[in-house]
Amino acid sequence: MEKHSVVSRAEWEEARKRLLTEEKDFTRARDRLSQHRRELPWEPVEKSYVFQGPNGTETLSDLFDGRSQLIVYHFMFGADWPAGCPHCSHWADSFDRAIVHLNHRDVTVAAVSRAAFAKLDAYKKRMGWSFKWVSSGGSDFNRDFGVAFTPEEVAAKKADYNFTIQDPRSTEREGISVFCKDDSGLYRTYSCYARGIDMMNVDYQYLDLVPKGRDEGGRGPFWVRRHDEYQD
Repeated sequence: MEKHSVVSRAEWEEARKRLLTEEKDFTRARDRLSQHRRELPWEPVEKSYVFQGPNGTETLSDLFDGRSQLIVYHFMFGADWPAGCPHCSHWADSFDRAIVHLNHRDVTVAAVSRAAFAKLDAYKKRMGWSFKWVSSGGSDFNRDFGVAFTPEEVAAKKADYNFTIQDPRSTEREGISVFCKDDSGLYRTYSCYARGIDMMNVDYQYLDLVPKGRDEGGRGPFWVRRHDEYQD
C-alpha cells in the first residue's frame, strides 16, 4: 500500500473539504451527462428478434414484461463456452436485489447471451441467481447490438466495438442496451460497452472509496473469480 501522510483531525478535515468541492463538481457534471443521455434521439428497432427462455419463445417486446423500459445486459457466454464470463458474472452478482426496485420504476431487466438456454439456466442455478436470462442463439441480436464478432474479426484484431474499429479480443463482449416502447413502436435509446458499464458494478464503487482502490496495477480485473471459485 502506498505510504500516506498522517495529519491532525483539523488538517484532515480541511483536506476532506477540498476534495468535497471536487466531488460536488463531479456530481453536477454527472447529472448533466445523465440528462444528455436521456435526451439522445431514439433508434427504431424494426427487425424481429426471437429469444429462448423460461417462458419458451419470446420476442424483444415480450421481454418488457408489461413495462415500457427494458435494460438488457449483454452477458458474455458463447454457444460453445462451458461457463459464463467470470467478469460478467461479477456484474451479475448485484442484479437480483436491484431489479425489484427497478421494476417499481417501470423498468425491466434481462440478460441476453448466445449460449443455449439450457446452459444459461444451469449456470444461473449454479450461481444462485434469479434474474431473467434468455438465449439469443440463432438470431442476429448480439451481432446487431455490437457484442458478437466472427473468428475472422478476432484474428484480424479489427471489428466495430464500442462505436469504433478496434481489436474485439473475443467473439463475445460485454455491454448494456436500453430499449423503450410505446404506442408508436419499440426503440433503442442507449447502449454502452467496455468501461461504459463500469458504474453498474457495485463492488467497484466501494473499492474506489478505500485506500488500495481497485488495486489492479493497470492490468484490469485480473483478480476477479466467479463467486464460488475464490480460494479462501
